[in-house]
Amino acid sequence: MKIFTTEGIRRIDEATIERESIKMLDLMERAASAVVYQIISRWHPSKRIVIFAGPGNNGGDALAVARLLAEQGYRSEVYLFNVKATRLSHCCETNRDRLKGLDRVELIEVLDTFTPPELGPDDLVIDGLFGSGLSNPLKGGYASTVQYINESHAFVVSLDIPSGLFGEWNTGVDRRNIVRANLTLAYQFKRLSFFFSENAEFLGEVVVLDLEMDQDAIASTPADFYLIEREDVKRELRPHGNFINKYDNGTVFLVAGSYGMMGAATLAARGAMRAGAGLVTVHAPKCGYIPLATTVPEVLFEADQSEYFTTDIELHHNYNVVAIGPGISTTSDTIAAVDSFIKRYRRPCILDADALNCIATRLVLIHSIPKGSILTPHNSEFDRLFGEHTTDEDRLKKAIDVSRLYEITIVLKGHYTKTVRPDGKVYINSTGNPGLATAG
Repeated sequence: MKIFTTEGIRRIDEATIERESIKMLDLMERAASAVVYQIISRWHPSKRIVIFAGPGNNGGDALAVARLLAEQGYRSEVYLFNVKATRLSHCCETNRDRLKGLDRVELIEVLDTFTPPELGPDDLVIDGLFGSGLSNPLKGGYASTVQYINESHAFVVSLDIPSGLFGEWNTGVDRRNIVRANLTLAYQFKRLSFFFSENAEFLGEVVVLDLEMDQDAIASTPADFYLIEREDVKRELRPHGNFINKYDNGTVFLVAGSYGMMGAATLAARGAMRAGAGLVTVHAPKCGYIPLATTVPEVLFEADQSEYFTTDIELHHNYNVVAIGPGISTTSDTIAAVDSFIKRYRRPCILDADALNCIATRLVLIHSIPKGSILTPHNSEFDRLFGEHTTDEDRLKKAIDVSRLYEITIVLKGHYTKTVRPDGKVYINSTGNPGLATAG
C-alpha cells in the first residue's frame, strides 16, 4: 500500500472531485459521516461532546460532524476559531452556516480572546483544529489551546491527524503544541509520520476511514513510501515443488554466535531455514557445535579455529547468501576477521548486529562494503555507524542518504521496521512486536 505525502493526497482529493463530478463539500460530508459512525458506535448520546474547529477544511469537517451528530440525537459544544488573522475556508464557512438553527449544537465563534471551557476525564473532545495540510508549527493562541486540551485528561478524537502534527516530517516542531489524541480517525490513508515511534504518544488508536477515493487516482499517484501488507508478502512466497532438492532453494553461509551468545546463531539459523533455504551452513567457534546440533540439527556446522570467538571468515564454496553478525562479539580478533572479509569479498552480503559493531570500531570500512549489500541495524547500531540521532524520523532521513551514497539497502529495525533502498523507496513493516527485545 502506498503511503502518500500531503501533496499526493491533495492530488487524489482533486482527482476524486473531478472524476465523480462532486464538490469538496461532498467529500467532507463523506468524511464527517464516517467519523460520526465511529462516534455513535462508541459513545451514548448522553456523552458531553466538545468540538474545537479551526478555520480551514479540517474545521469544516468538525462542523459537519457536529451537524450529523445532532441529527443522531447528540448534543455538542462547538468552538469555531474565526480570528482576524485567518479567514474561514469556503467549506468551513458553509458548514458553519448549516449549523444555524440546530437546537442540539451550541456554536461559539472565537473572534478574539478565548476562554476555554472546563474539561475533564468524562468529556469527549473532537479535535478539528488543523489537518495534514498544516504548513507551519502551531504557536500563540492555537498552541495554548492544544496544551489546554492535553492537560484536560478528556478523551480526544482527532480528525484525520492530531492538530500540530505534520503528515511527513516534524523535526523542529515543539512537541508540546501537538494534540495528544486517544483516537485518530485518518482519512483514507495513514500518514508517514504515523510510522515514527516518537509520534505514537500523539496518535493513540488509529482507525483508517474509507472515503471511497478514486482508485485510478490512487494507482497513478506516485509514492516513495510503502506499507507492506500480508498480500504483498504472499505474492513473494514460492511454494516448494515435489521434486526439488536442497540446492534448488538456495544456500546460506551464516557467521554467527560466540561463547555465551549461541542463541543468536540458533535464531538466525532457524530464520534462514524458515525462510525456505535449502542448505544452511553456520560458521561459529567450536563451543557452538553442541548448542547448534541440538537445537537446529538441519544446519551444517563449520568450526572456527577458535574455541570461543570467530577469528577468520573464509568461504570454501559458492553460496547464494552470505550473512555475518548475530552474536559474534567484538573481540579484537573478530574485528580483524570482519575487516579482512569486507575488504576481500566483492559480492553483496548481509551485515547484522556485531558485524555492524565491528565496522563501527573502524568506520573507514563503510566505504568497502560491497554494493548491493544489506545492513540490518537497530537504532543504537545505526547511530554507531552514522552518528547520533534523537528520532526515528532523523534516522530515516540519514538512511535514505546513506543508502543512495553507498548503493546499499538498510533495514532499520524497530516496531516499524523500514527497508530503505538505494533508489529512495522505503518499505515499512508495521507488524513489529517486543519479542526480540532480549539478548543472547
